[in-house]
Amino acid sequence: MQTEIVFSGFGGQGALFAGQLLAYAALEAGLHVSWIPSYGPEIRGGPAHCIVIMSNDEIGSPVVRNPRAAVVLNLPSLDKYESLVKPGGVLIVNQSLVDRVPTRTDVDVVLIPANEEAEALGDRRLVNVVMLGALLQRLPILTIEAVGVALDHHIPSRRRNLLAANLKALARGFELAAQPVEV
Repeated sequence: MQTEIVFSGFGGQGALFAGQLLAYAALEAGLHVSWIPSYGPEIRGGPAHCIVIMSNDEIGSPVVRNPRAAVVLNLPSLDKYESLVKPGGVLIVNQSLVDRVPTRTDVDVVLIPANEEAEALGDRRLVNVVMLGALLQRLPILTIEAVGVALDHHIPSRRRNLLAANLKALARGFELAAQPVEV
């Protein structure tokens, strides 16, 4: 089975890292993986997104028109990807930065106050990992443990001191997405 996921936000929010982490975990689980990043020349503050494709079989093309899931970290990302998610798919929304409720009724919409949760965990840079944890709860493509192991294997050495906080953020997002959400 093939699964396509988009992670999108502003540059500096960690959308690319969250997608890359998921891709590493999928590789370590023995899946075929494609990770395609895209970002504006501004780097921080400009648009940034990546597409992760995971499959039991070879991946024919990295082009995705209708992903099974989208993790959107800001309003422009919601505006761009909400209509593209496949019916029956998952839309994880950072409700901290999105001031409107998604209108889709044919997808699983999950609103996560990711910025507030990251702050409560002690580091606002954890927003992306909170959101990844929420995705893993609603789209069980890999276990949270497998992603945690991949994080341990691939966190840059200069960020090694943030491993424990990232693992807590992953677990917190997973926990939040398990709670019923009213849209």
